[in-house]
Parts: sequence; C-alpha cells; structure tokens
Amino acid sequence: MRGHRHAPWFAVAAVCVGAFMGQLDASIVTLIFPALQRGFHAPLAAVQWVALAYLLTVVALLAGAGRLADIAGRKLVYLYGFVVFTVASAACGFAPSLPVLVACRVAQAAGAAMLQANSVALVVTSVPRHRARAALGVQAAAQSLGLALGPLVGGLIVAMAGWRWVFWINVPVGLVAVLAGRYLLPRTRERAHGRAFDLTGLVLLACATSGLLLAVSAASGMGWPIWAVIALLAAAAASALALRGRERHAAAPLLDPAMVGRRTVALGLVGAMCGYLVLFGPLVLIPQVLLAAGLSEPHAGLVLSALPAGFALAALAADHLLPRRWGNRPRCLAGAVVAAAAVGLAAVAPTAPGPLAVYLTVLGAGLGVFVPANNAAVMAAVPTRLSATAGGLINMSRGVGTALGIAVVTLALYTAGGPGAAGARVALAGLGGAALAAALTAVPPPRTGAAHDGEDDREHDTIT
Repeated sequence: MRGHRHAPWFAVAAVCVGAFMGQLDASIVTLIFPALQRGFHAPLAAVQWVALAYLLTVVALLAGAGRLADIAGRKLVYLYGFVVFTVASAACGFAPSLPVLVACRVAQAAGAAMLQANSVALVVTSVPRHRARAALGVQAAAQSLGLALGPLVGGLIVAMAGWRWVFWINVPVGLVAVLAGRYLLPRTRERAHGRAFDLTGLVLLACATSGLLLAVSAASGMGWPIWAVIALLAAAAASALALRGRERHAAAPLLDPAMVGRRTVALGLVGAMCGYLVLFGPLVLIPQVLLAAGLSEPHAGLVLSALPAGFALAALAADHLLPRRWGNRPRCLAGAVVAAAAVGLAAVAPTAPGPLAVYLTVLGAGLGVFVPANNAAVMAAVPTRLSATAGGLINMSRGVGTALGIAVVTLALYTAGGPGAAGARVALAGLGGAALAAALTAVPPPRTGAAHDGEDDREHDTIT
C-alpha cells in the first residue's frame, strides 16, 4: 500500500473520516437536549453538561495527546483514539442516567482528543510538502461537511430512532475507520527525542483551558454569579502563568517554548482561534435571528447551510484557483479580509433570507481560504518530530474559538435585548472585529534590519 502512487491521498481520506465524524458528533449533540430533558427529567442547565464536559475534556487533552503521539507514534495514538471513541460512543447509548452519560462523554472526548491531535499531523506528514495545503483543505472540507450535515442527520435520527442512536451510529463508522487507518495511514518515521512526558504541564494546561472555557460559558448564560466568573478567570490566568514558568525549566516540556514562541506559530494559533470564532458565531446567531423573524426551522437551517457549504467549496478549490505564487500569509490575509467584508455587509445590509445566504456563502469562502493556509503555515514552521503537538495546539485553538464564538453572540444578544436587528448588529460587530484580528495575524512583519525575524519571512514557502 505504501508503494501505491495514491498512497498519500488514501491516508488523507482515512483522516477525513475522523474529521467528518468529530464535527458531525459535535453538531448533532445539541439537538438531543430536549429528548435528554424528557428522558432523564432534568433541567436544561444539567443537560448542557453533556456538551460542555466533552468540550472541556477535548481542549484540555489535545496538546498532551499530541505530545504523546510525537513520542509513541502518531498512527498508533490515532488508531487507539478511534477505539476509545467508538467504545465510549456505545457506552453513551446505553447510559442509564444523566451523570453516567456525562462520564461516558468525558471518555468519548478523550478518544476524540487522540484523534484530533493527530489529524493535522498525519495529513502533512503523509503528502509531499508542496501538496500539504491542498490536503489540509480537503480535511477542512470534511470537517465543514460534518458540521453542515450534523443538524439534518441528528434531527432525522432523533425523530426516527431516538437519542441513543445518535451515539450508536458512531460504532460502525468507528470500526470501519480503525480498519482503514490500520492499512492506509503511514507509520511515524520521525519522533520526538526521549520518552519523558510532562504530566505537571498537562495538568496546568488543563486547568488554564478549563477555567477559561468555564468562565466563558458561565458568562454567556449558565446563570452563575459574577464572582464565580471572576474566580474562574483568575484561576485560568494563574495556571497559565505557572505553566509558562514550568515549561521554561522542564527537561521535556509539553509545550516547547522554542516552538510556541516562534512568531509564525504564535500568530497562527491566534489566527486559528479567531477564524473558528467567526465560523461558529453565525451558527448560533443566524437561527436565532431568522426564527425571531418568523422563518420556519427547516428554512432557517437551509439558509445556515450556506456557511459550511461556502467553506467546503473554498477549502477544496482555493489551491487551484488562487495564484500559485501566493504563499500561506497572502492567502490568510485575503481570506480573512473577505470574511470581514462579508460580516460587515451582513451587519449593514438587509437580513432577508436570500441576501443573508449570499453573505454566509462569502463568509464561508473567506474562512475556507484562511483556515487551511493558516494551519499549513503553523505546521510548516515546526519540525516534523513535533507535528502532532503543533496539530494538537491548532485544534485546541479551534475549541477555544468555538466557545468564544458562542459566548460573543450570546452576550451580544443578551445586552441588546434579544435577537432583533439591534442584537444582530452588535453580534456581527463582534464577529467582524474577530475577522479583522485574524487578518492582522497574517500581515507581514516590518523589515527592521537585524531586528527582522527572517525565519517568519521564509515561512517554509515550499508549501506553495
């Protein structure tokens, strides 16, 4: 199989199964909240932990799973991740109570972290370097397709078979994915030096990310007192500072300061967070706006599908349509500017379903150009032996951006008094600001002679 001329793209296809299932599962679960409330006789605040516990666990474990994969082997950790994800999915379907379901979701998230931490690394180490960005575009399109189909598939499954089948459907897909990965994914040829694992660093990183995400979730509608939000933010900041000190002196740091401190990597992670914030924010905002305007749920879902559709099309076509002389940074800048312009038009122009679908398509297209190029720039700036760690950080930034996108929209609608025209404009202004921030991460650094960082200017542009 390794000798086949299409072997790299077989590997990309195997990774895309996990990318598709991860986003499908994330977007499906929110649809089963009413069924869980009825089945377990629980309030919405309790049921929300089915999604929140999953998000907290994935984000907390991504960097650690990536570091483990760089040491033990990316294919090995990826396949075991699918096994854990599949077994935990079956257990979720059999959960007799809400606390057991939340515990099974934590186990499912641990498997998902092992998958997501390795997906980007397996893609860029499977294909030739000059095809890495195109391959990352295919992976991003698979994620977008899962995101788009989640509400439709989830609604059909819940209506026809019940909420337990939302989890059981992962079992046959997981078994196929494990078999495909066993034969199609390449073995890890370059690994990180040493066998040490920075468990203290992982605990501090988990505390920092969990504190931040809990604070964001609490501030966006969980009804917690303000002092609890402030305490969570303080705990997250203290953990982040302790992690920074720890990683500077650790013999085998979880987050290598030399890697994370590089300008391309640091700005790329910020750009990934902003990009996914802009992507997920409208997924919360648009249904609220359209349903408040009297549109039916199927019609609102159809309008909303324009966003992931535009993303998928641009992610697949950008590498063929844009000038080949453009490196990663110009593509990031162009995509982010297009996304910001689309959000700006949506904020000032009429929000009828037809024009809104056009704005969402353009927004998705801009992000479909930005995200693969941004991810490729980050991965090109790190050595191959640390590729899974870097991929884990990219997906961690995605998780934080997702939570922030939901929080920005929820807070904007709350402060503006609901999903009317004023609330929509406030939310879109916040999303537009995030899109501009993403564009700023792609602006080339000024040339200042000796102070200029030539490393970032080179950007390993063989990926073009």
